Amino acid sequence: MLVLRDIRKRFSAHQAVDGLSLHVERGVCFGLLGPNGAGKTTSIRIGVGLLAPDSGEVIVNGRGAPTDHDIRRHIGLAPQSLAIYDDLTARENLVFFATLYDLAPRDARRRADELLERVGLTDRATDRAGGFSGGMKRRLNLACALVHKPDMLLLDEPTVGVDPQSRNAIFDLVRELKDEGVTILYTTHYMEEAQKLCDTVAIVDDGKLLAMDSVEALLSAHGGDSVVRVTSSEGVREVRAPDPMPELSRAMHDPTTTALEIKPPDLERVFLNLTGRSLRD
Repeated sequence: MLVLRDIRKRFSAHQAVDGLSLHVERGVCFGLLGPNGAGKTTSIRIGVGLLAPDSGEVIVNGRGAPTDHDIRRHIGLAPQSLAIYDDLTARENLVFFATLYDLAPRDARRRADELLERVGLTDRATDRAGGFSGGMKRRLNLACALVHKPDMLLLDEPTVGVDPQSRNAIFDLVRELKDEGVTILYTTHYMEEAQKLCDTVAIVDDGKLLAMDSVEALLSAHGGDSVVRVTSSEGVREVRAPDPMPELSRAMHDPTTTALEIKPPDLERVFLNLTGRSLRD
């Protein structure tokens, strides 16, 4: 559905994207992860045609570049910087974006009401978006990206600053859209989100691809050992082991053991193992 081939983009002295190649299969949720400044948002903007790469090639739906008007109609974008108008109501925002895709007024209103119900904002349809909470704005932002029924949806940090209820509502909608065949490119700083939602994950840093595979394969290749945490009358100790079962067996047969916990490898550990632990401000 989306191919980025040897993409490069420089801003003055900063090489934001440095030979990045990605292949996003149709109908999957594809996670794009990386530290601050890794090139994720620049890559997203190139992928939807908002930025031109200095070199390389972008192909959408096997047809051509996203700068082509007809091809761009197949793409929906919910950017990290909210693309909604505070002075418009929720319904007016959706109708406005629908008209940009040439929906007739009656169809635009019908589609707006469908999406308001889908993101849980029907009862706030006539309220101005400026008075919405962060979670409500994020849900409206996502709805605006769906007005034209795109084949591919790019979500850039879609749960930043939202409450747990809105986050779970966004998760549910992402899963529903994937089940409907929509291809989703998802960027996030929240590793547990990517682990829950994504079929394939690419980890980038300094504009380069570090690893790309299924979550299970990344955990196996880069997650490291499981950690067994044993609490006993003598204190707490942690043991790293590729196979935690022997250590568990020993702890269970130790009469001083009072509690056991296994921490299997997770995507956060994969991310830190690949990108390091130094701060990125």
